[in-house]
Amino acid sequence: MKTKNTGFVRLYFATIYSVKGLIAAFKSEGAVRQELAVMLILIPIALVLEVSLAERILLVASLVIVLIAELLNTAIESLADRVSTEIHVLIAKAKDIGSAAVFVALMLAVFTWGAILYNYFTIK
Repeated sequence: MKTKNTGFVRLYFATIYSVKGLIAAFKSEGAVRQELAVMLILIPIALVLEVSLAERILLVASLVIVLIAELLNTAIESLADRVSTEIHVLIAKAKDIGSAAVFVALMLAVFTWGAILYNYFTIK
């Protein structure tokens, strides 16, 4: 039986695997590239807006949540495609639910940015 790494060794390998996952998602998924491009534009805007620290955190966090949802959706789709490329009701359901998670995260980001920007531009 293989012994599991612990401490900093485990952290080192976990970081390597995470970076590999980010690179794989970036290379294979247009949606991940699009979301990162939007983040590259919106995060600097969030950092320069004269809003409270809590609002700034919400602006950035809402974008990160979208990326997290997209990465999980990509993982679900990859695993589902590995299990079977045939159309199956349960695989379709899993993929649809993953897609719905991304949609909900996007709506959260739109709502968060909309509410904070509305407040920023109207209450000055």
